[in-house]
Amino acid sequence: MWSSIQLPALIILATAISVLGDTDAESEKRYAILDNDWLAVSFLPFLMAMKGGMEVLGLVSDTANSWQKQCGLHALANLEVGNLTCIPVYQGATWPLINTPARFQAWEAVHGKLPFQGAFGLQNISAEQQGKNPASGDPNRVVEEAFVEGFPKTQFDNSTNGPSFMVQMVRKYPHQVSIYAAGALTNVALAVRMDPKFASLAKELVIMGGYVDFNMLQAGGDMEQANINSDINLMSDPEAAKIAINANFPDIVIAGNVANQVQCTQEYLDEVYQVKNPYTALFHDHYGTKFPFWDETAAALMVDHSIALNTTSLYADIDISYGSPGYGNIRLYREELKPPGVREVTYVNRIDGDKLKDMMTSAMWEPPTC
Repeated sequence: MWSSIQLPALIILATAISVLGDTDAESEKRYAILDNDWLAVSFLPFLMAMKGGMEVLGLVSDTANSWQKQCGLHALANLEVGNLTCIPVYQGATWPLINTPARFQAWEAVHGKLPFQGAFGLQNISAEQQGKNPASGDPNRVVEEAFVEGFPKTQFDNSTNGPSFMVQMVRKYPHQVSIYAAGALTNVALAVRMDPKFASLAKELVIMGGYVDFNMLQAGGDMEQANINSDINLMSDPEAAKIAINANFPDIVIAGNVANQVQCTQEYLDEVYQVKNPYTALFHDHYGTKFPFWDETAAALMVDHSIALNTTSLYADIDISYGSPGYGNIRLYREELKPPGVREVTYVNRIDGDKLKDMMTSAMWEPPTC
């Protein structure tokens, strides 16, 4: 039997241990902000993050696949599919730092066309009426026909903008927030320029994009090979990509060529649809088999670094010479030959493809809830 003198002391000690335990748990908690050029079937990155034990603080939209506003509305709609409207969506920058459709198309006139130009392609009203996301023209127009997932009823969180939200969160949770960037790097670059401590206070920057040695595939393969080996994410805003990749994040993980490793197949679509819910139905009916799991690969690397089977630590930079045929493409260097002002990154060469699909399947079969 505890004495009256010992009991209060033990209570105090137990309380102190509990508080310390809570503090340790909080300091080990992992957070994520997902910045992407969201489309109709873009839910897997945030589902995988949540399923992997990360708290998704918010989604941010950028201009790459289409204009920022259209992509942001897709983000809202993707969340609504799974009743995940507890996650806020913030609008990022509509325009790249320098690039415009006219400037992009002028570069193509000199150096050759890309198979996919995203937001900077020529406006095609008839294609938009059939469900194509908007390109060129008014960046704030919305094409409702593109929302096969359903047009969103919820609204953006207009309390702040995407880059400011990123800065606020890394200051609130220093060294715990992973920044996931699977579109243009405009918002990340703006956050870097807004707050000199932003990058160093983040946990890491995970990038989808940064293809190397792809010219033969573009030239010698079919048009789909040319398409999947084009670096539209970085080329949409080369100057922003340079700022982001040269910033002092504790780690920068690049999913470039490896993002093409695992291709979607009809067999996998059918396997996923063995369990029927709104997400598996959307995935089965609209993901298609033309493209690899680009964004999903980067998300998996953020959630679980052990999925990477082969990586290389090297130095990276972005070609920002508008007169160069490599404008917007990544350049890699060994330490002895690197130019000044570049930093070391983790370039992922190979992942465990089966584990990637397992992570995706698990996230869709038993999707997380708010």
